[in-house]
Amino acid sequence: MGSQKKNIFRCFGNKSGQEDYAHYHDDEWGVPVHDDLLLFEMLILEGAQAGLNWETILKRRNGYRRAFHYFDPKKVSEMTDEELEKLRSNPQIIRNRLKIFSTRKNAQVFLSIQKEFGKFDTYLWKFVNDKQIINHFKKLQEIPTKTEISDHLSKDLKKRGMSFVGSTIMYAYMQAVGLVDDHLESCWKRKKGESK
Repeated sequence: MGSQKKNIFRCFGNKSGQEDYAHYHDDEWGVPVHDDLLLFEMLILEGAQAGLNWETILKRRNGYRRAFHYFDPKKVSEMTDEELEKLRSNPQIIRNRLKIFSTRKNAQVFLSIQKEFGKFDTYLWKFVNDKQIINHFKKLQEIPTKTEISDHLSKDLKKRGMSFVGSTIMYAYMQAVGLVDDHLESCWKRKKGESK
């Protein structure tokens, strides 16, 4: 696993005790994703992260998988109010009622997008013309929190009925599923070319 690498520079996850963060950086962040189940999982996790630290969500990822049927969008779309309400007492996830209930609605919209485009993957990657955007930043401070593309993606998803899909959340999502590769020039992933 990438998280076992020692004495290397990462964009984030370099501190002791940040093994989950390091693993995510090394093995997932900026890597193109075309699997709809993983695209749905990351969409829900990024929405759950709103206003919180991403590391907080990573530590609860398995809890989310158990709570939301391992991110099967059909099963999530059919969850009852009672099931969702019960999750508000689940310490393994973020217990914000709006975020919990938005998961079902977002699953329903996700399925409608799949029906329209064949795959959510097809819909999503058209926003970058089916080609990963590779940036060449030298400092974390240079990485934007949102872009014109994330604005468009956010606006379209909101129009379709999703929530917790603001432009900043969508840019983080684009990084998470590899529509953009924002690994710094000094990062081992960029130097080794493994994020390409």
